Amino acid sequence: MTTENGGQKVFEDFIGGGGADLFDKAGELDAYFKGHSYAQSYGSALGVQLLGAASRNPELLEADGRRHEALMLGSNSYLGLTTHPDVVAASKAACDKYGYGTGAVSLYAGTTDLHKRLERAIADFYGAEDAILFPCGYSANVGIVSALCGPGDVVINDSANHASIFDGCRLSGADIKVYLHNNMRHLEKTLRALPPERKGRLIITDGVFSMAGDLAPLDEITALAARYGARVMVDDAHGLGVVGPSGRGTAEKYGVMDKVDLSAGVLSKSPGGLGGYCAGKAAVIQYLRFYARTYFFSTSLPAPVAAGLLEVFRLFREDKAGRARLWENIAALRSGLQALGFDTGRTESAIIPVIVGDELKLVAFCNDLRERGVYTNIVTYPAVRRKECRLRLCAMSEHTADDISRILSVFGELGRRHGVIK
Repeated sequence: MTTENGGQKVFEDFIGGGGADLFDKAGELDAYFKGHSYAQSYGSALGVQLLGAASRNPELLEADGRRHEALMLGSNSYLGLTTHPDVVAASKAACDKYGYGTGAVSLYAGTTDLHKRLERAIADFYGAEDAILFPCGYSANVGIVSALCGPGDVVINDSANHASIFDGCRLSGADIKVYLHNNMRHLEKTLRALPPERKGRLIITDGVFSMAGDLAPLDEITALAARYGARVMVDDAHGLGVVGPSGRGTAEKYGVMDKVDLSAGVLSKSPGGLGGYCAGKAAVIQYLRFYARTYFFSTSLPAPVAAGLLEVFRLFREDKAGRARLWENIAALRSGLQALGFDTGRTESAIIPVIVGDELKLVAFCNDLRERGVYTNIVTYPAVRRKECRLRLCAMSEHTADDISRILSVFGELGRRHGVIK
């Protein structure tokens, strides 16, 4: 094991392998958390509980039992739809009628009229022929890729793609190629090098990259796919409802919705619910119903969740979900942080990274922010490289102008205290 980062161990040091007992690494990590102040401090950042909905100003329960309120910058519910009165009312009504769970997989007794209506709403939203629902976003990516791809096929991934995409690729048995993040010259070089007989080709990319908030250049990607005979799959988990002229995501922003073969995503970010989906050609969606193992062997979404999501997509279609207000807050928060001297990367979404690059500073900064009433997500290995560790801020439409002003004031004071900015 190494002891980098000023003599402190880091999360890379506790990855297993090498022939020791399988549980040894768990015991070593446990001892580390109990015996090192840095680890205890990191644990306190992860041991917070919410005592209500993840709205703009929830009450928190700290690991030591203290309660206090904090402005929420850690929720993917960018539009506050988890507490939208129409969404909550629809979910409550469905619980009375259908119960709180389905008790079966979708292909057996787990499909209600709500599920079919939701699939139709998602398909229509993307202008696709059909859509399929998965129990979560992770299982959607794993199921889609492992069902459609196999030995002899090639999947070409952006290096910053979500872990679930890579896991699906590994499970598929296909040949996995990786191009440098958003590097179109490297993508074309990778495609050009493929043998002509390898015709099963799938380019996969996030639409909005979850740790940096930047966008995939889908206009260039789809053009390369057409030139080299590849299909395109976009996981737009963080673009749905937020990015694009009408919130239809990254492909809409670049004007290539009709050139994306598989539009995948999750229903737990801006929709504020649970589940994953894929929209595309009807024949392909039908194939996934029978060959995506994470669909076939998983109990379907609870009907109350499906009912709430139906209301969400109504709000999306009518553009009444608060997207304009969200973008006002994104601009105010991002420009304010940049003016203070923080490195926010190349974000073009509701995800705003604050890159720190030092885990000791990061943990102390995060804890002090929370103590001062600002909740943020802490991101380090394995989500990003240790030298790119960061806070991950999620703007919300519910934040007021006073909230943004307070957030920036606290960030400025504590950023200087911890040497993150000058």
